[in-house]
Amino acid sequence: MHKPRLQLQASFDIAHLQYLDNQGKATQPLPEFATPDWLAYCFRQMQLARLVDDRAVKLQRTGRLGTYPSTLGQEAIGIATGNALATDDVYCPYYRETGALLERGVTIEEILAIWGGDERGQNFQHSPNDLPICIPIATQMLHAVGVAFALKQRHQQEGVPLQAAVASSGEGATSKGDFYEAMNLAGVWKLPVVFVVNNNQWAISVPRHGQTATQTIAQKAVAAGIPALQVDGNDIVAVAWAVQDALQRARSGDGPALIEAISYRLCDHTTADDASRYRSAEALEKAWQWEPIKRLDHYLREQGLWSDAKQQDLERELAATMETALGNWQARTPEPVTAMFDHLYAQLPEGLYEQYDQLRDEQQQGAGA
Repeated sequence: MHKPRLQLQASFDIAHLQYLDNQGKATQPLPEFATPDWLAYCFRQMQLARLVDDRAVKLQRTGRLGTYPSTLGQEAIGIATGNALATDDVYCPYYRETGALLERGVTIEEILAIWGGDERGQNFQHSPNDLPICIPIATQMLHAVGVAFALKQRHQQEGVPLQAAVASSGEGATSKGDFYEAMNLAGVWKLPVVFVVNNNQWAISVPRHGQTATQTIAQKAVAAGIPALQVDGNDIVAVAWAVQDALQRARSGDGPALIEAISYRLCDHTTADDASRYRSAEALEKAWQWEPIKRLDHYLREQGLWSDAKQQDLERELAATMETALGNWQARTPEPVTAMFDHLYAQLPEGLYEQYDQLRDEQQQGAGA
């Protein structure tokens, strides 16, 4: 068969960034922002996020919370992303984001309220610009593109400083049409939006190799004309550098970026899942050896910045913080059952009037009994 002469029209490379290897040893000089104080702070925040997760799972098991998605093993991605965002940026999170929410000022009580079915939990008091967590897969990426478009229009029309939007997701979301539509618009319109993809190797029970044939998740941005970088998601320094750099470029008018953070989901998909049915014990045991908290702990101790005494003090501090938050959460006055409508609709559709009135009347009757 005749073989025509072909001319190369495009090619691409995907770079990988790592500062701390699996054993917590520096692979290159750390960036200037990674001071001892910053590293210690991030170490604390990752452990706080893990403690909140642990307590939330236990509360779910005892029937006090609904289905809960843990971030066990993925704390570096959330903490680094939330830490990199400026106050006026807009965060569009997916559901596996305990660490990022804490960094954005969302309280532990609010996080517990969300998963306990209290609609007020999503009314973030300390990060009012941020969107509520998104349960449908990948739709938050479209929301972030819409937000970024508005931020760019406001910058051009009103002369205010350009701010950025950040959308987080798992790698499973990159198999959805919403993801490709969002990327396409962001690229064409050169919007100030950063997509942070947590590649934790599992979309519920579907392994990464069963989701896509691409060598990396990051390269999916190439088709949209968007810069992409793959980072070690268990290296909080690498994730922080990547998100900070992407946000700085977005705020400078250089457009969107995609960051693929490689991690591993050490937990079930949610408390409604049993990962032992599809994941080997050997793979899980191996992944525990390079999780982010252990890695940073190794680095800090090697640098003489951490000790058993400091760890014990931190654990006591975090335990007290958690107990205070639990007390505040338990003391919250229950919201009316009609809140499920009040927080969903600006104007209640006529077809729901009867249901709304029935719920309201039943609650009033119960209160008067």
